[in-house]
Amino acid sequence: MKKIKIGQIGVCHEHASGKIGALRKLPDVYEIVGVVDDRDTAAARFAGDNLAPYEGLTWMTEEELFATPGLQAVAVETPNLDLVPTALRCMERGLHMHMDKPAGDDMALFEKLLDGCREKGLALQLGYMLRTNPPMMLCEQAVREGWLGDILQIQVDMNHNYGGEAYPDYMGSFTGGIMFNLGCHPIDWIVSLLGRPDNVTPFPKAVPGIDSCININGLAIIEYPHTHVTVRVCSATAESTGQRRLTVCGTKGTFDLCPLEKYDGKPMAARLTLAEGNGQYDAGTHTVEFEGVSDRYMAQMQELAHVINGEIENPYSYDHDRLAHDVILAASGYTRWDAGNGA
Repeated sequence: MKKIKIGQIGVCHEHASGKIGALRKLPDVYEIVGVVDDRDTAAARFAGDNLAPYEGLTWMTEEELFATPGLQAVAVETPNLDLVPTALRCMERGLHMHMDKPAGDDMALFEKLLDGCREKGLALQLGYMLRTNPPMMLCEQAVREGWLGDILQIQVDMNHNYGGEAYPDYMGSFTGGIMFNLGCHPIDWIVSLLGRPDNVTPFPKAVPGIDSCININGLAIIEYPHTHVTVRVCSATAESTGQRRLTVCGTKGTFDLCPLEKYDGKPMAARLTLAEGNGQYDAGTHTVEFEGVSDRYMAQMQELAHVINGEIENPYSYDHDRLAHDVILAASGYTRWDAGNGA
C-alpha cells in the first residue's frame, strides 16, 4: 500500500508531541511531509516549548503544507480553541484529518466542520485516546453483548495532579474548565456506549487556594432511563493518573479498571465479575490481563490509515461526534441539556 502523505499543524496541543511520535513509528504507513509551528498563537496553551520530538522533520508554513503535492491528511494539534478553525481550513482543501480534542466551544462551528467532511467524504478522527484502549474495548463488548445485564451505574474519573501552579491558570482560560479539557475523553466513550442521554448536569467547583471561578474539580452526572453515569475529574488530588478508574455495574455483572490506561509497555489488568457465564468467560470473578501498550496513540494512527485507505469505515460517525460534543458542552457548563434536541 502506498504511504499516506501527512503533515502536522501545531505543536501546542498537550498531545501534539505524542501524535508526531506515533506517526514517526509508522514509517511504512505514513510519510510525514512537514510540521507547522503554531507557537505564535494567542490561544491558551500548555505545551509546545519542547521541539525535540520534531527533530529532523521539515518545518513549513501552513500555506506550504497545503501546497505539498499529494498531501492527503493532516494531524491538527493546535491549542484547544484553535482546533476547529484550523480543521475547517483543512476540510476546505479536501484533506483527511486527525483532530485533537475537545472540539472547541462553538457548536455551530464544529457542525460546519462535520457537515463539510460528510459532504466531501473526508475522514475526521477525533483525538479521544480511550477509544482504542484495550480494556475499555473489552468493557464495551461486555455491555453490548449483555454480559453485564442492564447497566445501572457507570463511574469514571480522570483525576491527576500534574501541571503544578500553572495548570489552574490554564484551566481558567476555558469556561468549561477541566471537564471540558479532560472529562471529554470518558464522555465520548459513554455516548458511544449508551447514546443520547435524558439529562446532563454539571457540578463545577474550584479547589482551596485558587480563584473560585476556575473549575478544576469537575463532576457531571449523565442520566439515562435506568442508568446514572458520574464523570469526575480533578487536578488537585494526591495521586496522579494512576488513580483514574472506570467501574460499570449491571444486573448481571461488573467491570472495574484502575488505572484507566498505561503506555509504559507493562501489562494491564481489569476485574470482571459475571453472574452468568458466556462464550468467553465462566460465571465468577476474573482478573483479565492485557498486553502492555508502549504508545498511547499508535492504534489511533493505524486506524486512521485504514479509514483513509478505504479498508474500514470510521468506527465513530459524524453523528456520534456531534452528539458526543453536545454532551461534552453540557457537562462542562457551556449549554443546558434538552433531551429532545440535545444541548
